Amino acid sequence: MPLPLPSYLASPALRSLPLFTQSLRTIVVTAVVCVGATLAVWATSGASAHAQTTPPSASAGQYPYGQRLDAQQWLQAVAQRHGISPVWLQAQLAQARFLPQVPRLMTPPAITNNTTSTARDWRSYRSRFIDSTRIRAGVQFWNRHAATLQRAEKIYGVPAPIIVGIIGVETVYGQQMGNLRVLDSLATLAFDFPQAHPRAEQRQAYFQGELEQFLLTAWKSGSDPSQPKGSYAGAMGLGQFMPTSWERWAVDFDGDGRIDLFNSPADAIGSVANYFRAHGWQAGQPVWYAPLFNPQSLDLATLLAPDILPSFSAAQMAALGVIPKDAMQHDGLLALVELQNGSAAPSYIVGTQNFYTITRYNWSSYYALAVHDLGQEVAAARHGTAAATAQPVGIP
Repeated sequence: MPLPLPSYLASPALRSLPLFTQSLRTIVVTAVVCVGATLAVWATSGASAHAQTTPPSASAGQYPYGQRLDAQQWLQAVAQRHGISPVWLQAQLAQARFLPQVPRLMTPPAITNNTTSTARDWRSYRSRFIDSTRIRAGVQFWNRHAATLQRAEKIYGVPAPIIVGIIGVETVYGQQMGNLRVLDSLATLAFDFPQAHPRAEQRQAYFQGELEQFLLTAWKSGSDPSQPKGSYAGAMGLGQFMPTSWERWAVDFDGDGRIDLFNSPADAIGSVANYFRAHGWQAGQPVWYAPLFNPQSLDLATLLAPDILPSFSAAQMAALGVIPKDAMQHDGLLALVELQNGSAAPSYIVGTQNFYTITRYNWSSYYALAVHDLGQEVAAARHGTAAATAQPVGIP
């Protein structure tokens, strides 16, 4: 049975045979021109070719990706791995443009400013995502799609507040899905990732993989990869799925035969829920507990050593000086999560497996708690009740 065609690669224009034929002719002609230009570049001196292989960051974007030797080497490897026409791949890279703002946005502030990082502040972070405007939009979204949210929870075990929290934090329920061409963003990060980044090599390899999947999906569906728009990192749709996440976990939840994370809230809801289940969501389990500290036996270093990875049973945590309130019978491992509060003392929650699962969507404890709290605020506004948001606790 054929997989549903992703909506971002299923434009109506591609269903018109004459137009598709004309586009294919254009692609082939463009590719021939670009290949000729590339061969001309390769015919230059060795020093010139080397300069184009690793252009300095200051001149990133000086050479079109269709003429870059490093991009050509990557292209050939992708073509061999998947049996994709190198001429077609060349034509797509010839369309990709360097976006100078993308490396800047990807570079941590401390590196950009050549100063020490500003202290993290949970309350400041929270206020960026939880306000009256976003809560009202969340109530409207929930009311419109209540049946779909209920169905997703029944199938995947992920409650509506979590799904609503994710889509609200990511795109304000589809209002801010990004306006950059995904092809440009991914090419920029695949070949001109900021080398000042502390994990530049790993992150560049990651984005090369995302560009590969993006083009592979376009090749399989016979559609135009220059059309989809998204974030500066190449994320797409209401839930901001990266290409590999779209390939692995996006679902056709409205049953129309295709996956549309841009225009189908049902597909977005089902896909977020499916992603969470695949990453370890435990139905019925809380996201957090309040910690009760015993200063006499507190071993903070040991408790924080695994970071946010659940690593302690409730009994082990209690022996190390933290009693998870109302959770001594919790079935599963726990983590002590530290939240910085600017110049004030940090505060803490006890995170469960479900808290950790939220961080698989975005690797940040602040993000995970903001998602949880936004969902709870929207639920409370919808039902006229008090919001069951997290209450981090300081060490007495």
